[in-house]
Amino acid sequence: MSYVEAHDPVFHTYVLGNSHLKQIATGFDWTEGPVWFGDAGCLLFSDIPSNRILRWTPGEGVTVYRAPSNYSNGHTRDRQGRLISCEHGARRVTRTEHDGSVTVLAESYEGKPLNSPNDVVVSKDGTIWFTDPHYGIMTNYEGFQSDQELPCMVYRLNAETGEMTAVVTDMQCPNGLAFSLDETQLYVADTGRMYSDDPCAIRVYDVAGGEVSGGRLFHDIDTGKADGIRLDTDGNVWSSAGDGVHCIAPDGRLLGKILVPEKVSNLCFGGRAKHELFITATTSVYKVTLNRQGVQHP
Repeated sequence: MSYVEAHDPVFHTYVLGNSHLKQIATGFDWTEGPVWFGDAGCLLFSDIPSNRILRWTPGEGVTVYRAPSNYSNGHTRDRQGRLISCEHGARRVTRTEHDGSVTVLAESYEGKPLNSPNDVVVSKDGTIWFTDPHYGIMTNYEGFQSDQELPCMVYRLNAETGEMTAVVTDMQCPNGLAFSLDETQLYVADTGRMYSDDPCAIRVYDVAGGEVSGGRLFHDIDTGKADGIRLDTDGNVWSSAGDGVHCIAPDGRLLGKILVPEKVSNLCFGGRAKHELFITATTSVYKVTLNRQGVQHP
């Protein structure tokens, strides 16, 4: 298969021989933040510069979920199935309630506005972890150009009390993030500062009692930069990259690649058995069916 590049024989077992990489939607400006809604049978994703959240439904195609979206980027769902969104334009993290209303969860830290919340995950205890690089305020393309008042950090947020803690403070620009299966480790992509040659890699941190420690190199992406990341049920890390999606073993070895004809920004697992990989890539959204299952809820 021309879209598969195996670096370890096991990767051949991950890709179904009669499956194809399919472009399921195109014509956008910069797609990001895919999240699968299993109970609704649809995928939500952002087209950041066009200030929209879009919905793709099998057999129906693309419709508008929210416009304007405050230049939303990354999304996830909390333990109650509500949409959690990172908004570049409003520089905040929000929750869409079941009745459609929007609750602001975080917009400042120590009295200063957040930069541009980028990607987000929810842990088993319900706390929200999100990255806050500066990409949305450096230009007017993905938000509004503004002064940066805070370092680029990763935060842990208790949505019930509003308590927020900076848990990762040693990165240039933290971007995508994901927990290990047992949530004792946190993977974070450091994509580097805009317009710089900063080293870019995925780092991994130890997590205990909500505290983070021991940041160390997990994997260097060999083409382009890591952005969004997700895990499958074997603990493999699936990362966006310049040439597609890279599958990385828990010990940091590259197992293989799904080659995509556009620059990949993010990804998520979905479908009826969470065995379909949805990929946001520059102007399009792609899908490939795998012999893998992703870790995702609900």
